[in-house]
Amino acid sequence: MTDTRTLDLGPQARIVARLAVAVPDTGLADPTPCPEYAVGDLLGHLAGLAVAFRDAARKDLGPTTDTAPGSASPALPARWREELPRALGELAEAWKDPAAWTGMTRAGGVDLPGEIAGTVAADELVLHGWDLARATGQQYAPDQAALRASHALLLAAAEDGDRGEGIFGPVVPVPDDAPLLDRAVGLSGRDPGWTLPASP
Repeated sequence: MTDTRTLDLGPQARIVARLAVAVPDTGLADPTPCPEYAVGDLLGHLAGLAVAFRDAARKDLGPTTDTAPGSASPALPARWREELPRALGELAEAWKDPAAWTGMTRAGGVDLPGEIAGTVAADELVLHGWDLARATGQQYAPDQAALRASHALLLAAAEDGDRGEGIFGPVVPVPDDAPLLDRAVGLSGRDPGWTLPASP
């Protein structure tokens, strides 16, 4: 694992916020690289995880940090164009506190060290930023520090014998000399070549 204790989640959070607010209302039902999520579901998931990881950083444990991510279909807030960027900004701000990276916290109903929770937050922002960009035809260049942290986390998970029981799908093979983003996407169980299906 890379040293994430000084990782600033702000740049990646702002990238995801820009992608989100550019989504047209007509695109909310479009598919994404996450088979169970349409674009609107993905935005709802991002809104929920932003609040959950904000509270995990603050050690403000309760309903937002106790709920497993797959326990319910993510609801898209009515005012998501305002609420999602604000929640992403609050997430990044909360992880600027060095105390967020120390001790234990909880996210998705799982107790884990603060440093790991912060890295998972970076990974979520990197991967779901890619999901959202691919699903909406937007250009995507993630923050490099967040991408490196995401790749390190995913590489460790790929070597876990219980991976098949966890949150990631089977690794999608990617050439060793592929861009780091493609390698991270493949390690997450996604196909880096995924594109929006053509309309019938």
